This record gives sequence, structure tokens and C-alpha cells, in this order.
Amino acid sequence: MIRSNEQKIWGIHYQTNKPIELTIEDGYITSQKEIEKENSTDYILAPGFVDIQINGYKGYDFNDKPLNLEEWDTVVKELLDVGVTTFYPTIITNSIEELTTIFEKNIEVFEKSQFVNSMIGGFHLEGPYLSPMDGPRGAHNKDYIKTPNWKEFFKLQEIAKGKIKIITLSPEWEESIEFIEKVTNTGVKVAIGHTAANTNQISRAVQAGTVLSTHLGNGAHVTLPRHPNYIWDQLAEDDLWASIISDGHHLPMNVIKVFNKVKQDKMFLVSDSVALAGMKPGDYEAAVGGSVTLTDDGRLHLKDQPNLLAGSAQNLLQGVENLVKSKISTFSNAIDKASVIPGKFMGIKQKDGLKVGAPADILQMDCRKVDWKIIHVWKNGIQRK
Repeated sequence: MIRSNEQKIWGIHYQTNKPIELTIEDGYITSQKEIEKENSTDYILAPGFVDIQINGYKGYDFNDKPLNLEEWDTVVKELLDVGVTTFYPTIITNSIEELTTIFEKNIEVFEKSQFVNSMIGGFHLEGPYLSPMDGPRGAHNKDYIKTPNWKEFFKLQEIAKGKIKIITLSPEWEESIEFIEKVTNTGVKVAIGHTAANTNQISRAVQAGTVLSTHLGNGAHVTLPRHPNYIWDQLAEDDLWASIISDGHHLPMNVIKVFNKVKQDKMFLVSDSVALAGMKPGDYEAAVGGSVTLTDDGRLHLKDQPNLLAGSAQNLLQGVENLVKSKISTFSNAIDKASVIPGKFMGIKQKDGLKVGAPADILQMDCRKVDWKIIHVWKNGIQRK
């Protein structure tokens, strides 16, 4: 007998390639069993994606101004359409006054909607304690780059009601080590990114509690010494996880292949998408970069300088697809790099994937055609697509 709040979902398990039946109850997976193929579908069942670095999507910029409830509602539905069931809005370098406003106003909105709040894993604060050097600084506004300041961060975290879950900084500042130790002790993940730090500074940052390289290989000088340099240094640190942008533009696929060989199950995908992700190809005016062009193949560059990227314009589903089609990862491992592995890194329940007891954040996917599609999505056991 099926209880009133019980659901059955059928499909091909993304890891075993066998037809299964999942039972969902009260937002969790309560059973999983193999079934005969004729009782299933050809669609693949996989865990929902977890994107820990996303700056905007489908015309909505998380950094331009705080979004209202209707805008956040639209954003989360658009992300569900491409398989993202948990994400961490990434707030980048700005004045402390503007950061305070962004956190304060967004928290007010999240508290008004259980649906929106269920999708938000927390905030990723990228900056303002980054390298001031051209190249590593990337598109971050130099006027607001500054020394790590514990009291300042603590006040921002109070405003955000504890929802800042990860911060990206550069350990090249003298004050970095003490800051990292204090932040880590509060349970916030500390990542290295947009850095020009030397070998010793990176090593000390890891010893102090830093656990991640943010979009490794990007936010760097155009030209680096053969060795040592901060990319090799981060690759060599066994305790550092690595997030990468697999959009086919930010990193050559042979570089991703090397990163994957070194980091293995400590490497996962982020979209790092900007507001123009998901939009039609064409010319746009962007808050960061000004006049930009989005090409048919998803490359976003400065309009008059095609060799300079203006951000990532692809979503996590496309990143998974790129990883598989370039034969860097198996299908199941690529799915894990967008779901289970970032979930494990963040220490959230989504790390259990499709196991019994895991949250029922489930994708039903069609990967038989050139462009992969999400057919249905369940978030906490509720079908949202």
C-alpha cells in the first residue's frame, strides 16, 4: 500500500545503469530497489546538482542589487530547470556598506519563502580580501580590495544570520593566517582564490585551515614562472580540494584532465556563472565588463577584445556534459562532481546522493541527444519540474 505522502519514481540509476524504483516520503528517499526494465523508463535518475559558486543567472545579477522575492523565485525555478537543487549565491568584492545591504535585504527575502530558502545552501563571499594585483584580481574592483579583517567579517556574518558558509581570499596578506584560523573555527569554509601568494603563504594558509582552491587555474596572471607558482603549489597541497569551471572556455580541457588526475574525488565543478548565463547569444551591456558578446558556443567575452573573457555563461549541467564528452570523467563521476562531491565538501546531506536516507533532491535526465535535458526535478521530495 502507498501512503498518502509516498511517491514512486522510476528510471535508470546513473551509477549502475540498471532500472530502479525510488520511494520518497517526507522529503527523503526511503527505499531503492532494482526493477524489470519494462516497468521503468529510459530516463536517468541522478542526484540534484550543488553549485557553490554562482553570481547570477538568466538576467539576474546577485551583486548588482538585492533581488526581491519574485526575482529569487524566478531564479530558483530557472536553476531547477538545469538540475541545480542547491546553490550558494556568490557575493563578490564590494564596499562593506554595499555588502551589508546585499546580505541584509536578501536574508529578509529568504525568510519569507520556504521554497527559496530550501534552495539556498548559504552565501559564498568571494572577496574583498583578494590580491590587489592585476591578473589575479580578475574583474574584482580594486577600490574595494583590502586586508582581511576579522571584526568586519564577523559583522557581515551577523547581518547574514550565519549564512555565509564559504569565503574566498588570498593568503598573501600578512593578516591572513590569523583571519583564516578565526573564520575556520566558526565552521565557515575558507578557500584560496584570486591570489598571488607564494609557496610558503599557501602552505601556511592550509595549515591554518584553508580547504579549497576556488576556480583553480583562473583568476591568475597571464604569464607565470614555470616553477614555483601558485597553481603548482595548490595542486601539491593534498588537503586542498579544487573547484573548476568546465565551460570549455575558462580552462583548456587538457588542463582540467591534469587537475582531475591530481585531485580526483577532491575536484568538483562550479558554474561561476554571471547574469548572462542562460541568455540568447548576442551583444549585451554588463555590470562587469561593459560591452560584451555572448557567442553561440557559450563564450562570453569583451565585445572589442574576443580573447578576454567576461565571465562564465554556462550552467552546471553544461559543465557536466563537457566533462563527459571530452572523456575526462565517466558519466557517473561527472554527475558526482556536480552533486555528491560538492555536497561532501560543504558537509550537507546531499552528499549521500541517491542513497536511502538522503534528501529527495532528484533529477530525471535525458542524455540520449546532443544537448542533455532535465525532464523532471524533485526538491525535498516535491516535484518542481
